[in-house]
Amino acid sequence: MGWFPWSSSDSNKASDGGRIAPDRTSRQRCWIGRDQFFACLDDNDIVDSIKGDKEARKKCAKEIAEFEAACSSTWVKYFKEKRVMEYNRDKTIERIKKEDAATVRDLKSQGWSPK
Repeated sequence: MGWFPWSSSDSNKASDGGRIAPDRTSRQRCWIGRDQFFACLDDNDIVDSIKGDKEARKKCAKEIAEFEAACSSTWVKYFKEKRVMEYNRDKTIERIKKEDAATVRDLKSQGWSPK
């Protein structure tokens, strides 16, 4: 910190000591970094970059560095967890649709018809 409170080098802090929310440009830079990192994960069949951190860092080193530089650590963690949650949600929906289709086929084979 400098001699005067307004000369502090930490530009992410407000005058009251709280953090300043990211502006539109920094959020957009974060989302671009996230999308590039996730595309690399998709290309390498990695779903969970938290559990598979070593593999993700090995195969997507440039992308993860840019993602982590563009986003706050809480956002990085949030997006990584959200990716796994959405993957699991989509797999569950897919499984339920298949089970429902099988149930309908079974019912139709027994003479049931939808109204």
